[in-house]
Amino acid sequence: MTNALNPYLNFKDNAAEAMAFYQSFLGGDLKVSTFGDMGDTSEAAGLTMHAMLVTDEGFTLMASDSHPSMGEFVAPAGFSISLSGVDEAPLRAYWEALAADGTIGMPLDKQVWGDVFGHVIDKFGISWLVNIVSAENAGA
Repeated sequence: MTNALNPYLNFKDNAAEAMAFYQSFLGGDLKVSTFGDMGDTSEAAGLTMHAMLVTDEGFTLMASDSHPSMGEFVAPAGFSISLSGVDEAPLRAYWEALAADGTIGMPLDKQVWGDVFGHVIDKFGISWLVNIVSAENAGA
């Protein structure tokens, strides 16, 4: 196995739901383990201890719920997940799925640098950037 850098998201009691949502449009194989699967018998037993989505495109996204013993949950902030490439159709489909019940910060549109770009915060509060690289920038 080579080294990897992957987003790892934290949620308040809905990691499994969020990861199933991401799988619905990104595709791939989703594995979810609860705290109970690992022997936790507390009220957190049904929460997600670890979820990992691996897609056919090579994306890996991981997540967990915040265990009550870890203190008060703090919503994720100060980062975005970026989806970018030259294959416009799937990138537009990802955008549409994320934006459906999300909050658009910048509409997906052609930008001054030549690419089609947009920013959305999905229905789970995660910030996403989608960038469709233009033909003139693809070779840069």
